[in-house]
Amino acid sequence: MPYVRIWVHLIWSTKNRDKVITEKIQPLLINHLIENAKQKEIYLDMVNCMADHCHLLLSLSTTQNIGKIVQLLKGESSHWINKNNFFHGHFEWQEEYFAISVSESQVNQVRQYINKQKDHHHKRTFTEEYSLLIKNVGFEI
Repeated sequence: MPYVRIWVHLIWSTKNRDKVITEKIQPLLINHLIENAKQKEIYLDMVNCMADHCHLLLSLSTTQNIGKIVQLLKGESSHWINKNNFFHGHFEWQEEYFAISVSESQVNQVRQYINKQKDHHHKRTFTEEYSLLIKNVGFEI
């Protein structure tokens, strides 16, 4: 049996970064993402959602890839949101997403970062945060 642990910090936003995930919907969405991940055998260690985006910390198995996981989680959750009529009109996630590997030594730091999103966004908007993450990793926009 192979021993594999590949940590990934995954972030995606609502379409046009609209602030539509209310405090009422947030815990329902988080719960749904956790349950959906379990059903699909995706190891989801931590998840937190804000009004316009979600942060997840997950670990890939030997048979998973990040593109498929994103498709499964985003696609199913947007379908669930629309089916339950949580919003007026049609809900969508932004097509783009951010995924970066996390070393084992940084897992607790990423957990804290995800857990403290509300505090973090009192200082910096999601757009500022996202741009900084893209820049710090060296991605070109």
